[in-house]
Amino acid sequence: MSSRMDTYALKAVTDLPAPFRSAFSFRYFNSLQSECFSTCYLSDVNMVISAPTGSGKTVLFELCIMRLFSKFITGDGRFTHHKGTLKTIYIAPSKALVQEKLRDWTKKLGSLGINCLELTGDNEYYTIKSIQDADIILTTPEKFDAVTRYRIKDGGLSFFSDISLVLIDEVHLLNDPRGAALEAIVSRIKMLSRNPEMQSCALSLVRFLAVSATIPNINDLAEWLMAPPQGIKRFGEEMRPVKLTTKVFGYTPAKNDFLFEKRLQNYIFDLLTQFSGGKSALIFCSTRKGAQEAAQRLTQIAMTFGHSTPFIKSREQQERLREASLSCGDKQMQSYILYGVGYHNGGLSMKDRNLIEGLFLNGDLQILCTTNTLAHGINLPAHTVVIKSTQYFNKEKGIYTEYERSMVLQMCGRAGRPPFDDTGMVIIMTRRETVHLYENLLSGCEMVESQLLPCVTEHLTAEIVQSTVSDISRAIEWMKCSYLYVRMKKNPEHYSIAKGLSSDRIEKHLQEICVHKVNELSQYQMVWTDEDGFFLKPLEPGNLMTKYYLKFDTMKHIIQAPENCSMEETLHIICRAEEIAWIQLRRNEKKFLNDINNEKDGRLRFHVLDDKGKRKKRIQTREDKIFVLVNDCLTGDPLVHDLSMSQDTNSICSNGSRIAKCMKEYFMYKKSYKGALNATLLANCLHQKLWDNSPYLLKQLPGIGMVTAKALHSMGVTSFETLSEADPRKIELVTGRKYPFGNHIKESLLSLPPKVKMEVEETGGQRMGKSKLLITLTRLSEPVQLTKRHYADMMVGVEEDNLILFKEKIRLEDFSSPYHATVLFSSPQQGKLTIKAHLIFEEMIGMDLCHKVIVTPPIDLNVIHKYRPKELPSFNPKDLIKKNDNNGISVPPSEEYQYNDLIENSISMPSFKLIDEDSEDDKPVVETEDDDDCRIITERTVFDHIRKKSKTLPVLPTSNDTSSPSLEDFTLIRKRTRERHLELDNDMDVMEVQQSSKIRRTRMGIQYPGITDPKPKIHIIDEYGPTEIPKSSNEYSYLTNDAELFAGDEFFQEMWGGEGGKPVTEHQNIESGKLSEETIFEHVRKKGRNFPADSTESTLDCRISHTQRKGPSVRISMAKNDITSGEGDVTNPFSSPSSEKRQFCLLGMAGEVKKENAFLGFQSVFSFL
Repeated sequence: MSSRMDTYALKAVTDLPAPFRSAFSFRYFNSLQSECFSTCYLSDVNMVISAPTGSGKTVLFELCIMRLFSKFITGDGRFTHHKGTLKTIYIAPSKALVQEKLRDWTKKLGSLGINCLELTGDNEYYTIKSIQDADIILTTPEKFDAVTRYRIKDGGLSFFSDISLVLIDEVHLLNDPRGAALEAIVSRIKMLSRNPEMQSCALSLVRFLAVSATIPNINDLAEWLMAPPQGIKRFGEEMRPVKLTTKVFGYTPAKNDFLFEKRLQNYIFDLLTQFSGGKSALIFCSTRKGAQEAAQRLTQIAMTFGHSTPFIKSREQQERLREASLSCGDKQMQSYILYGVGYHNGGLSMKDRNLIEGLFLNGDLQILCTTNTLAHGINLPAHTVVIKSTQYFNKEKGIYTEYERSMVLQMCGRAGRPPFDDTGMVIIMTRRETVHLYENLLSGCEMVESQLLPCVTEHLTAEIVQSTVSDISRAIEWMKCSYLYVRMKKNPEHYSIAKGLSSDRIEKHLQEICVHKVNELSQYQMVWTDEDGFFLKPLEPGNLMTKYYLKFDTMKHIIQAPENCSMEETLHIICRAEEIAWIQLRRNEKKFLNDINNEKDGRLRFHVLDDKGKRKKRIQTREDKIFVLVNDCLTGDPLVHDLSMSQDTNSICSNGSRIAKCMKEYFMYKKSYKGALNATLLANCLHQKLWDNSPYLLKQLPGIGMVTAKALHSMGVTSFETLSEADPRKIELVTGRKYPFGNHIKESLLSLPPKVKMEVEETGGQRMGKSKLLITLTRLSEPVQLTKRHYADMMVGVEEDNLILFKEKIRLEDFSSPYHATVLFSSPQQGKLTIKAHLIFEEMIGMDLCHKVIVTPPIDLNVIHKYRPKELPSFNPKDLIKKNDNNGISVPPSEEYQYNDLIENSISMPSFKLIDEDSEDDKPVVETEDDDDCRIITERTVFDHIRKKSKTLPVLPTSNDTSSPSLEDFTLIRKRTRERHLELDNDMDVMEVQQSSKIRRTRMGIQYPGITDPKPKIHIIDEYGPTEIPKSSNEYSYLTNDAELFAGDEFFQEMWGGEGGKPVTEHQNIESGKLSEETIFEHVRKKGRNFPADSTESTLDCRISHTQRKGPSVRISMAKNDITSGEGDVTNPFSSPSSEKRQFCLLGMAGEVKKENAFLGFQSVFSFL
């Protein structure tokens, strides 16, 4: 067409500035490009262009890009580029089309310093900086939407302010289910451009350019993209470089879709003979296998012609094909090439693929059977295009569905080669009932509708998460920015709205949809709303659904999962996910799946069970099929080899891993330890398609497949450690491979993350009822490969409480080694706590680290009287210290006492049943007198003496002023003691009792096992067995300062209150040091009412708060005390004359058995005797 037009009507490349002319290899633009030149390059208006495939629409994109970058051209014509300040977003329906444009524009514009970036959701290929520096970002709708969702928290949307131009290729994609993502991101850009905060940015003046095939409702697209009338360009078939003839043939359906496609192969040869005219032909098939079978069928027919093969024109052509067949690596292809037929798909090696493409472009290979992906990929035009069946197997829906309109138009666009042909032929083979659809499509009569409504909940949540929508009014505005709103006004019946409604009524209906969706999100706690339901804020479940691109129903299953979700329950949730709901249970698969589920050799970890908990004999639902397939796959050696079920399994694992990662983060948000642990492990297993205890873990390494893994397993090499120690020559011998295969296998270990050692230790005692664990990570090996980053999740949790105490994501190559983390946890009051520390490597299995810590409550020595454990750990206190009041010099004691001695003493303490009821009164009393200077009176000797004398004591006469302690007396004693404790608790740090005669206070050293609270007993268990906790350096001991012994008790004030500190008793006739049993017990009976319930606790300043008394009893070493009055020192007559011997008393803390409290006074008495 362009050649027939007058040259003055065509625009020349020289009309562009000099820096841009080298991008084009021709001198003049064609008629379509020339007509759009002024609008594209000389203005900034939005444009919508409808033109046939192959008419040169790509040049229009390039003109708009050059219009944008012309702002960098200086007055003297030099191009001064400011990197990344003005961005262009190119959106295409397929990755193949994106990559084709990436190669083309990098070659054309790279010399100007313009940076092109393919944006995908893979973290390895881009960084935030690369996005900031990019000038042209090429992407697909789903990828762009997913990446901007994922990067919202780390500044991934900051480049939005630099967006100046949005190019939309094949905009008729809106009519396909995938069009919802395109609609959502364009509406997002429109919303942000209207934001007042963006008025100073390039985004406020963003320009849209959309191109498509011939469509009837181009004005609706123009309204959506705000294109003025001069920006709407519509071109018909007259703009096609070559005339295109289309033929649509309808055939009778077969019993199933598979047989229908197979039957169509028999008609291809006749159609080629009739319409191709002996020229090159592309045959598009829906599957790789279908392309191979079509090539095989055409070859079989060509062989029947003998030497007069219809696809070979000359002897030279036949010789070139014979040489090419010898260099082809595919054996099937070798036989096909000899007859001028070949096939092309993704399963070919790169060498064979380049060979086939070269033969077809040169015309030696006349027939090429290929898959539909070639329509978007490499440009291989042909005279004739045959679309064998318009249906393909849709994995998402699980059924055969019609091709997307954009796909059919792309395939038709390959027909006709402008340099060689004036005409092109398109042959479409479809069912009889769908013939009219493709006739309308090719003639441009099919309306483009919106597909946003079925998935508006997910996209609305994404906008709330990205703060594009902050309240209901903004949500309604976002929906009014969509193509849905435009088409809802034009065709309301298509969206379940009654026909004939006014525009206001349709807008109100849109508001009702919006409010309903927001209420549904609020019900499942994905967004927060105020009381009026106006303001909107995202919550963590909504963030996770947006980040992992999950459907709303799938997220509901995750939210409703139990917090202690097991591995099996997590797997069942994945099997019910909407992302894999397209998988169907076929009739011919049931018997095979039943056999796998009912296997008896224990291969599967989990089985499909019935209501009674027994294995199901029959698989009946798609969820059952998914559950069996994934369990069979995770064994590492699956029994499923059927192509269809293998494709299902791959989809289950890829989607399941993404869902499990979302569950992991959701359970971490809920602090559910068991749920997060199981979801993390399952995500890694699904990623590697192996259980963590599989014998084929080495399959994770590059270069090791199933055969090699089984061979290594036979020689006992099943882990990375055993592989690193294995002999390379032995590996070659077992696997049957040659040198240096063993060396290559061992080198594959370099791809693993660096080795890390994890240690867990206790870091001291308790404070405020909390204990500490110190977790230390040490990198044992330096990373070798820096191309891939390795991450790990460190998680500490309590099994009994199902609570996560600590979690952190660590980059293994970069963390500062050693890395320390302190974890606080509440000490158990009863029972035990099992604390586990995990280091779980991301996307790797078989390398995880785990340490188990068992924490038991502190030992209460008051209970030991009744329940003595068989074995108790030894307790080695530090030296007890005695301080002198005058000079403060510390004197270490001469002996150390073991903890077991204290327990022995406590157990040997007698009950306070001093007088046996069955004793005979008439027995004589035997008195023994010992020299006080030689005898050491201890607690034990006194009570031994009491036992010995108790049966010989005479009946004591009752006195008027004394009475035996009765039960009522003891009750009164306990009452008074509690009152005294309440008073003393107000000031326990310093206790000073003012008396008329000043008494020097006794100082004592007290050793505590912890800081303030008793230290819980901790055992650490890892995979290597139990280990002892090393003593922490932060071990504290407290000394009592000015500990006052019984200063508040009236009884002891009387005993020690005489002049000079000498004891005073009522019986003055008794000489010092000659106390008889009668005097002792008579005084005890008289003063029984005044005994404190726990005098030692109430008078010792141990700096223990009332809330921290529950703990083990404490040893107090009572050194030989000096009682002073004024300047003189008088030796205590009741103290032991030996300076080497020490006496102990048990200080019972709060919580003792009440029946024993009344007798603690006796204990205190005899500890002083």
